[in-house]
Formats: sequence, C-alpha cells, structure tokens
Amino acid sequence: MSDPQPSPQSVIAPALDLARVPSHIAIIMDGNGRWAAARGLPRAAGHRAGLEAVRRIIEACREYRVRVLTLYAFSTENWRRPPDEVEALMRLLGEALVDELEDLMEAGVQFRMSGDLDTLEPALRKQVEQVVAVTHDNPNLVLNVAYNYGGRAEIIDAVRRLGRDLASGHIIPQAVDEAVVGRYLYTAGLPDPDLLIRTGGEQRVSNFLLWQIAYTELYFCEVYWPDFDKPHLAAAIAEYQHRRRRFGGIEDA
Repeated sequence: MSDPQPSPQSVIAPALDLARVPSHIAIIMDGNGRWAAARGLPRAAGHRAGLEAVRRIIEACREYRVRVLTLYAFSTENWRRPPDEVEALMRLLGEALVDELEDLMEAGVQFRMSGDLDTLEPALRKQVEQVVAVTHDNPNLVLNVAYNYGGRAEIIDAVRRLGRDLASGHIIPQAVDEAVVGRYLYTAGLPDPDLLIRTGGEQRVSNFLLWQIAYTELYFCEVYWPDFDKPHLAAAIAEYQHRRRRFGGIEDA
C-alpha cells in the first residue's frame, strides 16, 4: 500500500515573524496508525515514530519561541482500543519519561500533564509526578501532555470540584466567572491555545480542550503525525499569522 501523503521534504518552511508566533500551540497528533498501516507495520511502530515527531516539534517550538505546547497523546476514549495497543502506549509513556528527562532539563522544558491521572498504574503515575516536579522551574517551554484526557470529562470534574467549594462556602456564586472556572480545569495556570493543529486529514476537535479553544484558530493538514516536521509547523504558524483574530468583535484583538 502506498503512502498517499506528500513527503516532508516537499514542504518548504516559510519565513515567519517571530514577534507574532502563537504563544500556545495545541496539537492533535493524528495518523500514527495509518502511517504504520501504509508501511505494513504494527500500530505500535506508528506510535514510536510519532515520538520522534514530538522531539522534532519540541525543538522547533523552542526555536520559534513558543511558550506552551500542548499535545493530545491519549484520550479517555482511547481505552476502547485493543488492549495490546493501550499497553504499548502506556509502556511508551513510561519509557519516554525516563529517556527524555535529561533532554528536557538541558533544553529548559517544563513538563506538565493534563488529564485524569488516577487511573494510571501507580508506578507510571509516580514517574509522571517525578518528572513534573524535577522540571517545574524550567523556563524555556511548557510541554503540556494531555493524557487520559477528555474535554467533557475535564469540565464535569471542574463543575464537581467547584460545586463542592460553593457548597462549603469557600466561593460565593456571584464570584464565579470564566477565570474562576479556569482555575478548576486541568490546564489551570496556562493560557488558552492561540493555534490548534490537527494532523492526519481529519477536521474535528475530538473532545480536546473544549473550554479552552473557544477562540482558538484551527489548522488542519493531511500529513500523518510521524511525518510532521518543522516545515509543517512553520506552514501552520504562517497561516495563523495571516488570519485576523476578532474574538467576536470587528477589529483585530
């Protein structure tokens, strides 16, 4: 089966205005399985190739002075996948936490994870918490990995915790606004994404950052995630720089 996509080499990185690069980029990393199938490989091979793309895009984001990079790595719906694929994804996360820590520290990358971590195996959750703690003060880029994440589940969890604080009197109803709700989300403390990229040719948001992307610019591309490279990221940023962000108004924000 031939790969229908253009090769990464066919994309030329455009010149960018580094003063207008999005502060927060979110990416739905789609196409790992199809990339593997096109090459007669198991799906796990596609996920491992996808990790290489993650490394490339972290480096590119640092070069372009992006402040926050959020990656959709494992959704709450992904538990429905075959057990061997789920196991491979969990194993890959554990390996990456060990293998990438030194590079994260050298690059000044702060690691965060957004999602329900309670369902992770205790040893894996401990690894996550250790990497989060060790990288906490790194100043160059926030790498926020959405793992066991669902946008609706995040909002439900936020409502429950906010409801408890309302019932206990810690917050009065009149004080609840968007900023207050934001403090109860998994992404508390992070700005909303300026640009959301989805690879793999699909054009939907798939339950990702539903609250946070209210005014985010959306960009869809055909290339599968394992082939996504710096030129593809530059093309997405260039498209973003040509858009006028109105936030519901008439003039640019």
